[in-house]
Amino acid sequence: MALRHAVLAALLDEELSGYQLAKSFDAGVANFWHALPQQLYAELAKLEKEGLVAGREVVQDTRPNKRLFKVTEAGHDELQQFTATATKPSFIRDDLLVKVQAVDHVDADEVIAQLTERAVFAEAKIELFDGLLRRMRGGRSEEEFLRHGERIGPYLTCLRGLAFEQGNRDWCRRSAAVLREMRTARAEP
Repeated sequence: MALRHAVLAALLDEELSGYQLAKSFDAGVANFWHALPQQLYAELAKLEKEGLVAGREVVQDTRPNKRLFKVTEAGHDELQQFTATATKPSFIRDDLLVKVQAVDHVDADEVIAQLTERAVFAEAKIELFDGLLRRMRGGRSEEEFLRHGERIGPYLTCLRGLAFEQGNRDWCRRSAAVLREMRTARAEP
């Protein structure tokens, strides 16, 4: 997948400015595709040049003018082609896992601290995803929303982000506990 497809997918529901797109990425898309704001602005310019998004300027009285972007017919076609291509399996590439792999030969306290920090970060993301899911449902039960919701794709990706962060949190907590127990057992005579 390229950033272009993530940007096109993020623009499917409404016109967004570059700033709004960056906020949208932070709130939802970032759970499966990370991008810095400057990368998003550069990608929007490329997509507009290629005719995959259309931009229009909005004149504002009290603030600088802004550009809003929406997906064009060609952009929809690009997404359709993308969804028709085979998907490669995903893989984990995480420096914390390398540290845990080496923990028997390094200072375990440093690794425990980083596991604890990652668990706290995951917990914050879990709360964010819970809130997003509630807002998307709009007072409906999950079953009702999934049966009758207009756009369930963002909901399903948010569910995946939630499950991912729950798994991260649980693994980090368990790994930190195991390492603490190991440290205690080694310290006993």
